[in-house]
Amino acid sequence: MSDQDGKKTLGLRGGPRSGQVKQSFSHGRTKNVVVETKRKRVVVPKPGAGAKGSVSGASRPDASKRPAGITDAEMDRRLKALQAAKARESIEAEQREREERERAEERERRRAEIEEKEREEREREEKAKAKAEEDARRQREAEEARTRADTPAPAPVANPNANAPTSGRPAPATKPGLPPRKERDDRPKREVKTKGDDRRRGGKLTLNQALTGGEGGRQRSMAAMKRKQERARQKAMGGNVEREKVVRDVQLPEAIVVQELANRMAERVADVVKALMQSGIMATQNQTIDADTAELIIEEFGHRVVRVSDSDVEQVIEQAPDKDEDLVTRPPVITVMGHVDHGKTSLLDAIRNAKVVAGEAGGITQHIGAYQVNQNGNILTFLDTPGHAAFTSMRARGAQVTDIVILVVAADDAVMPQTIEAIRHAQAAEVPMIVAINKIDKHGADPDKVRTDLLQHSVIVEKMSGDVLDVEVSAVKGTGLDTLLENIALQAELLDLKANPARPAQGAVIEAQLDVGRGPVATVLVRNGTLRQGDIFVVGEQYGKVRALINDKGERIKEAGPSVPVEVLGLNGTPEAGDVLNVVETEAQAREIAEYRANAAKEKRAAAGAATTLEQLMAKAKDDENVSEMPIVVKADVQGSAEAIVQAMEKIGNEEVRVRVLHSGVGAITETDIGLAEASGAPVIGFNVRANASARNTANQKGVEIRYYSVIYDLVDDVKKAASGLLSAEVRENFIGYAEIREVFKVSNVGKVAGCLVTEGIARRSAGVRLLRDNVVIHEGTLKTLKRFKDEVAEVQSGQECGMAFENYEDIRAGDVIEIFEREEVERSLA
Repeated sequence: MSDQDGKKTLGLRGGPRSGQVKQSFSHGRTKNVVVETKRKRVVVPKPGAGAKGSVSGASRPDASKRPAGITDAEMDRRLKALQAAKARESIEAEQREREERERAEERERRRAEIEEKEREEREREEKAKAKAEEDARRQREAEEARTRADTPAPAPVANPNANAPTSGRPAPATKPGLPPRKERDDRPKREVKTKGDDRRRGGKLTLNQALTGGEGGRQRSMAAMKRKQERARQKAMGGNVEREKVVRDVQLPEAIVVQELANRMAERVADVVKALMQSGIMATQNQTIDADTAELIIEEFGHRVVRVSDSDVEQVIEQAPDKDEDLVTRPPVITVMGHVDHGKTSLLDAIRNAKVVAGEAGGITQHIGAYQVNQNGNILTFLDTPGHAAFTSMRARGAQVTDIVILVVAADDAVMPQTIEAIRHAQAAEVPMIVAINKIDKHGADPDKVRTDLLQHSVIVEKMSGDVLDVEVSAVKGTGLDTLLENIALQAELLDLKANPARPAQGAVIEAQLDVGRGPVATVLVRNGTLRQGDIFVVGEQYGKVRALINDKGERIKEAGPSVPVEVLGLNGTPEAGDVLNVVETEAQAREIAEYRANAAKEKRAAAGAATTLEQLMAKAKDDENVSEMPIVVKADVQGSAEAIVQAMEKIGNEEVRVRVLHSGVGAITETDIGLAEASGAPVIGFNVRANASARNTANQKGVEIRYYSVIYDLVDDVKKAASGLLSAEVRENFIGYAEIREVFKVSNVGKVAGCLVTEGIARRSAGVRLLRDNVVIHEGTLKTLKRFKDEVAEVQSGQECGMAFENYEDIRAGDVIEIFEREEVERSLA
């Protein structure tokens, strides 16, 4: 029976039947697999059995032939699942076919792109080769023409056969004006493909070609090709021509990295490293060499050395002196100084008609205040300094930036310690002084005593035949204020104060603080020039751009001239009080100067620590063994207050205890401060600042104490009390009696017992005793027993006899004297 007779193959009904499945593999490979599938028996309902049912019920099998336990709903659900499976299979098959077609198209597209790139590369190579051959041919022709021109023509010989060729081969005919024909050897040779040529592979892409761009290696850069053509042209024009050496001026700082040195000389780094090795210095391109070594290398390469210093970056702020025609009169700067509570701020309030004292905590000034007063058309700039002993640095800064010092002395107190200090600051700054004798309205005021006391400190007032102006004033009643202002105007006129407002501003930082809303804020007194909004400046280790200027009345202004105090906003950090502000041209210059100053300060601190020898460290560690330290963290509202608190803390203590400030800063107390305090077991002291919410929560969790103060008196006193608690108590001995040994008895189970007579005072069982022999102490200890007759007693009065036995000591003799004393501990405190 053949396969084409149309008859079916014999087999079991409902048994397995064969089929084909197409399998897909990677890289587009497929395979047809013959599989056998088992037919599932499907129960077909009889015709008309479900005529009354729904559409789904029409295909439902007869209930009589349905498997037991299968309901109509279950049968519908199974039929629907079967239909969904068939639909899903068809969709997946279509999706597989579509993805296969897309992969095939993508492979074809990539193959076409690779072939196109290879073809373009081949064309580019052929063009470059043809161009190179054409250039070589032109060079040869130029050389031949130059050779023919340089060779002299032979003299003509009278020979009838001169025009005949020397050989039997006829000479090629040439037309005049045309170049000679090229020899066959000059033709470009046909490229012969070698066995290793990659292009023979056609459209196939190898891994090496894909990674290296199709050439099997690095391609030459355009600059390298130009250099090669330039060398070939120079060679064709007349041999090798050496390029002239370019001699450069190399700026050489105090230390330089090898790679930077090579860049400044425009030399290869490898050549510089080679020169260093030849000099015996093994250095890589990333190592730093000193200026002397670098100078030798620069000279070896034929360049010129220009020595520069890191401090040269500050040369941009150095300006030429002002011309006389540019100078104009500026307001004087007057600093009010004196002892605490002598009425400095009240006097200034009386002049300004303001109430600054009411706003100060504790009624004392704790910041430098800067104000301007218009007195009959004349502008006066006043600086109010604190008088408390802790604010020495503030007073020193006030004296340095001032033109005139007003020394305020209370008529009822006369000269006090801070008055003497203010006199010394004024004398050191070499500024004129005006003595204002305040509180003359109080009972018991004695201005003459003030003048007499000032004589002891080389301050001779006019009434004592001196040259120092003095005025008796009363800040409360306003007495003598006009006379004081007249004397200030007279002194300013004698000083002839002038400045140039047309130059870049220069000023001094009076105070600095970190404001929560405005950021770092510096109170600056402009000394020369004009500070304008938008100016770029550098101040100490900080720099910035003037974002806003605020005068002493809280008003925003556009510019501030000489002798004008303003608050400057726009700094990148809080500067130190006393730093000098300079306006520069660009932000890059300001940043460079600030970074140089910060690095210099850092190196200075590191050098101070590194200069300590091992012996000094050991000696310091030995000294610190017996010293107790009280660590604290200080945060203040302004830089001057923080500085004053730190200086006051350094003065607290003695050889047994001292206060160590772990950290001092400006601004609110933060979590960082709490973490530092917790690690060191230190309290956090806030002066006119508060802790933020997160810092308070952290402090409560970690048990860190935060103390707030607004008056420096209270702060110093509390720290002194806390430091006093670290002092060991003082032990005092009180002698309470003497006893003389009359006889020594030996008692079993007790040892030697001294029969004594109390000659003075009282003998107590709990007291300490010393055994004296010939007025020399030979033992100190305690009593083991004290008996009178046979009874143990607590004490024995003078004139009575008793028996004493020493604890762990029996070398006693008749005639020895027992000294009886008691110890008591007395708490100590720091003065």
